[in-house]
Amino acid sequence: MKEVGIMQGRLLPKFKGRYQAHPLGYWKNEFFIAKDIGLKYIEFILDYNDFEQNPLIFESGINEILNIIQKTSIGVKSICADYFMQAPLHSSSKTVSEKSTSILNKLIINANKIGVSNIVIPCVDQSSLKNEIDQKRLIINLQKSIDLAVKYNINLALETDLPPKNFTDLLNEFNSKQITVNYDTGNSASLGYEMLEEFKCYGERITDIHIKDRELGGGSVLLGKGAVNFPLFFKILSTIDFKGPIIMQAFRDDEGIEIFKKQFNWFKKSYNNYDSNNSS
Repeated sequence: MKEVGIMQGRLLPKFKGRYQAHPLGYWKNEFFIAKDIGLKYIEFILDYNDFEQNPLIFESGINEILNIIQKTSIGVKSICADYFMQAPLHSSSKTVSEKSTSILNKLIINANKIGVSNIVIPCVDQSSLKNEIDQKRLIINLQKSIDLAVKYNINLALETDLPPKNFTDLLNEFNSKQITVNYDTGNSASLGYEMLEEFKCYGERITDIHIKDRELGGGSVLLGKGAVNFPLFFKILSTIDFKGPIIMQAFRDDEGIEIFKKQFNWFKKSYNNYDSNNSS
């Protein structure tokens, strides 16, 4: 089975009751839990709230992350920059977009220091690309960070709710191999998109995968209980040369760890069953 990581906070009690957030003050605990469970890495989160206190932002925080990586051998290969959900790079406010560009540039530099290869930039929900104007602003503002991403070899992985063809057109506007795709199994299934079409359109550009399950048009559910066609996903994954992180971002409750273990075991068993049934 391919190496699997965890979205930060999924193994810990919720931070301030939020479904997904950097667990400020107790984030290091998760590295030890992840090691015990058999995970390989953690996808760090940069929130909008309290972002100044996130260790990704300041030098001593980067050193703390490096120390915990060394102690546990749990890597950080990717960052989910939820900061840009609240302050999109394509904001109509020049003040907001300029600050977000500055934050992204700092994140690129610091990501390189801890071994990160992907920064996920969410353009969904409140930061959804609602029209061509939003897309044009994203293209213009993200271009300002591409040279830095090239310098430090960091993928800027876009997560959007655009239909596959429209998403492909957007990617082509950048003309840069550093602008890649974050693929979320649950979000795509919820939107009713065809997985085969998605991978046909931009499969070779996917550098970061989020594993979750959602009902069609609905919210997160336990893996295997929603609209995601996991056998098809495993089949596709076995035929492409994907080397990026696979991150468990599955349904969670208030505590996190036991429901995660249940879903992680389901995912491993399902993947291994598919692999053994289809190996030559």
